[in-house]
Amino acid sequence: MPDVLWLILGAVLSYAGMAWLALAMDAHWGQVMHRPAKEARAVRRGLRWLGAVTLGLSLLACLAADQASMAIIEWVMLLGAGAMGVALTLSRRPRWLMWLWPFSPARSADAK
Repeated sequence: MPDVLWLILGAVLSYAGMAWLALAMDAHWGQVMHRPAKEARAVRRGLRWLGAVTLGLSLLACLAADQASMAIIEWVMLLGAGAMGVALTLSRRPRWLMWLWPFSPARSADAK
């Protein structure tokens, strides 16, 4: 796979990982799902775990694209870009992050 595709994959994984970490917080969960965070601790723990694993996969994608010294720099920049992207999404269109957690009661209520 070309290097640019690995970096695009790393950027997407970085954004998704940061979004899952944000959804694990009560304030952001309520902002996205429009309901208080009454979810079980297991759901929040799962979101944190999913976010951390996804950020690790983002690092692996960067390592596949470049040698280690450059890959670490690219990964750190992608982490910052992913965090900024999630922050901007939360400030303007928080419901767009709902697709990252399809098991939400708010999503099933919207479908009815």
